Amino acid sequence: MTTCVFVQIRCKPGTTYLVADAIALKEIHSELYSTSGEYDLLMKLYIPEGEDVGKFINSHMLDIAGLERTMTTMTFKAF
Repeated sequence: MTTCVFVQIRCKPGTTYLVADAIALKEIHSELYSTSGEYDLLMKLYIPEGEDVGKFINSHMLDIAGLERTMTTMTFKAF
């Protein structure tokens, strides 16, 4: 069973499209949206069974230039 998480991503000014392109190339996400407000992008992804959520996200995203901050929201049950 996979774990669904949402990751809000804040980018350095002027880098949102570059960050989005870098994420798309990694093919780790289910959905990726640009957003308004405090964060620039919203990513939905599924963490493979047995993987640590924090380690999975960090190992796939820390090398993306222009990424300033993330906030991960865990999900528990779909209604």
